[in-house]
Amino acid sequence: MTPANLSIQWLGRVDFQQALALQDRLVAERRIGRIPDQLLLLEHDPVYTMGRTPDQTSLRGTAHLIHPVVHINRGGQATYHGPGQLVGYPILDLRDYGQDLHLYLRSLEELLIRVCAQFGVTARRRETLTGTWVADRKIASIGIGVRSWISMHGFALNVCGDLAPFTEITPCGIAGVAMTTLAKEFGQPVSVKDAAGAVSRLFCECLPASPVTSPGNSSVTAYPPALISIQGETALRGSGTHGAAAP
Repeated sequence: MTPANLSIQWLGRVDFQQALALQDRLVAERRIGRIPDQLLLLEHDPVYTMGRTPDQTSLRGTAHLIHPVVHINRGGQATYHGPGQLVGYPILDLRDYGQDLHLYLRSLEELLIRVCAQFGVTARRRETLTGTWVADRKIASIGIGVRSWISMHGFALNVCGDLAPFTEITPCGIAGVAMTTLAKEFGQPVSVKDAAGAVSRLFCECLPASPVTSPGNSSVTAYPPALISIQGETALRGSGTHGAAAP
């Protein structure tokens, strides 16, 4: 089903622990129906995160890491978050979107593929590997957590940040993986707000949903624009032309 109301918020640069506490609060409120679905868009201060897997080898230890390490309740191995990376945290009641974690993961991949396409970058999936890739270079990572079918955590799209911190770990547990950014692949400057604007426009299109049939075309899924409320900095509004070349 399409969301009765979706709040999309641009939060700017946020400390990871503060963002985690905010997610915890919003998940609890969404669980009891106090708030509608949420999409938080932000950047983090430099931090490494580790999923709930017992295999911690992708961190390669921690003594050599100059940024904090936070262990969290998402799936997946170690990754890095920092300035220049767009992080998205959807707080959704997945019972309204098929109640299927694999379908939800594929929908996030589709979102990131379409966002990249907005900047003329052809991204794709890779079989057996969650995330989004440009050729053999990883441009976005996905890791989710779920409580009573309310989602948290989400995706991280490398837009224009420094990739060097990734070399200190084994990103997502994939040995030898090469990371890339949207700006590098596009060949022109792209800001995190540019990418956030594209995500805000495309997010609802990619959710698993029961179609709202457009008149005269039963195959088209329509998402009424009035369903989406964007909060936060006004720079996120009307961002349809930011950096558009044609993920």
